[in-house]
Amino acid sequence: MKFFQSNQIRILILVLMMALFLPTSLYSVDDMQQSQTITEWEIMWIDDTTPNLNKDVIPDSNSGWLEVDSQKSIPLRPKGVTSAWMKLTLPQLQYNNLGLYMPLIYAQNIVVYLEDQQVYHIETNYTFDQNRILLSVDTEDSGKSIYIWMENPNQLNHFIGLDEEILIGNYSELMSIHAKKDLGSIILGGAFVLIAMIVLIMSVFLKKEQILISIALGVVILTIGIIFITSPPYVYIFFKDFGSIFLTMFDIALFISIPALLYFFELIFGSGYRNIITNLRKFQVVYSLFCLLFMIVNNLSSNIYNTPYYFATATVFGIFVIIHLTTLCMISIKRALSKDKDALIFSAGVALFTSSVVIDLIWFYSFGSHSFMLWTWGAVCFVISLILLLGRRLASYHQQITNYSTKLEMFSYELQRSEKMGIISELAASIAHEVRNPLQVTRGFLQLFAEKTDVKEKEYMNLAIQELDRAANIITDFLTFAKPQLDDITRIDIVDELKRIEGIMAPLANLQGGKIALELSSSLYIQGSSAKFKQVIINIIKNSIEAFGHDGYIHIRAFRDRDEIIIKIKDNGEGMDSEGLLRLGEPFFSTKTKGTGLGLMVSFRIVEIMKGFVQINSIKGEGTEVVIRFPYAQ
Repeated sequence: MKFFQSNQIRILILVLMMALFLPTSLYSVDDMQQSQTITEWEIMWIDDTTPNLNKDVIPDSNSGWLEVDSQKSIPLRPKGVTSAWMKLTLPQLQYNNLGLYMPLIYAQNIVVYLEDQQVYHIETNYTFDQNRILLSVDTEDSGKSIYIWMENPNQLNHFIGLDEEILIGNYSELMSIHAKKDLGSIILGGAFVLIAMIVLIMSVFLKKEQILISIALGVVILTIGIIFITSPPYVYIFFKDFGSIFLTMFDIALFISIPALLYFFELIFGSGYRNIITNLRKFQVVYSLFCLLFMIVNNLSSNIYNTPYYFATATVFGIFVIIHLTTLCMISIKRALSKDKDALIFSAGVALFTSSVVIDLIWFYSFGSHSFMLWTWGAVCFVISLILLLGRRLASYHQQITNYSTKLEMFSYELQRSEKMGIISELAASIAHEVRNPLQVTRGFLQLFAEKTDVKEKEYMNLAIQELDRAANIITDFLTFAKPQLDDITRIDIVDELKRIEGIMAPLANLQGGKIALELSSSLYIQGSSAKFKQVIINIIKNSIEAFGHDGYIHIRAFRDRDEIIIKIKDNGEGMDSEGLLRLGEPFFSTKTKGTGLGLMVSFRIVEIMKGFVQINSIKGEGTEVVIRFPYAQ
């Protein structure tokens, strides 16, 4: 569970940012030497009026060609047209071993001719229609014409042909650009898949309520990673034999990602107003299942339903994605305004993701052609926000477990102490009554004998009587602990009582080389026994005096905090270690050589009967502070 603490989250974010930014430097053309560009070419649409112009018949007429300038608007293909010819003329080439690079061609099937010689050919049985072409040319090809036949059955794409200017330069450099373009998306997708696998494996070790959150997040990140890997032209150009598999993986990841995201949001923030998140999730699950079945039917029928399938899984699905993300963004913003930090993190991530997806989709639906680059940045920010959310949630769970463990340990100690005190109180009550009477009889006889003996023997008798009195006091303490009674319950003025106690104890403190200082607020009242209250305070002050060193000091402060009266007695004595603090109040435990430990035990019991609470803080070598809290008496 500690895996997703702050340091690990920083590492994950660093990995994502490296995966996003490092590859961008791999395919920059700014540093290419001796490069040329072709910005103008011609295109001829193939329709019912030109049935003979197929991929095997190069147009030999100079009529019917439409001039195109890449620095201006690219012409849209006419309605119903699925193929076209493109013609361009090579400029004067001054070097050998050159490459002709076409960065983006919208076409599913392509045949390229250098004059009348075929130099490139690609045909696919899947619907991906973004390609890149790199041809080798030499000086002897200067001024020659290149003819390109292009076919794109995808009617929803408004373009057939080149979308960017043509680049001529060193073949090796262009090959490097050709091979490394889109590599950033592949690496980033791989990073997402790796992170998703870590999250999913980690979920095995989590508790039940945390497993679902971890699995939902892992599925969201995994599907986004698969979309990153299968969406760029790279995999379809260099691994064209697996193009159908990549398209299928892309569609399945897309269908799963949105329901998983809605479920993750529901687990983190709840079902929303009138269960809106739950209802959206259920609807999206049903629609995703419909799209999945439609994909299976379309694949089994050799893609004859491409047009309706594309409409259902791209156009309609895209609209639903916008609706869902906008809804999540609005709900998170509302929660963020109520100072919910989790909602603030999620709303920032989903807002960036939503805005980037919306811009990409609007551009695509408006112009039919777009490279979908903005959503990459939005997705990175979104995944980072999801990881931060999971990290915060797991850290919160860990903190709760730590708190519960601490409380459980404290309750266990209190339970053991209560059981021990209960046994002692029962034992003390039963023994004290049986022992006190014989002690009193023995004391009486000793007094009689002392009156009839000489001085030397009388001294021994008085010593024996003192020890009997000491034993009687111990028995009284036991009885007070076992069956504390507050005979005269009155409204006690804390200020007056503490002043009287200070007057009693100050001379004893002065004899030990110390002093007592009072800091008292006004109007401090509690309910209880005045005698018992004095017994508690005197006992605590007496312990502080006995712990004095050189220049001893006791500071007594009393004040009111809302419905409580708080009394703090602080000294600069020898203090105690943590082990001694834990044992305070136990019978027969004392830090003094002649102490029995019964004084503090009785004091704690009296405070408890008066509905108070005692807390002791101490540092070895620095001193001790006793804090007593009583309910305020109106």
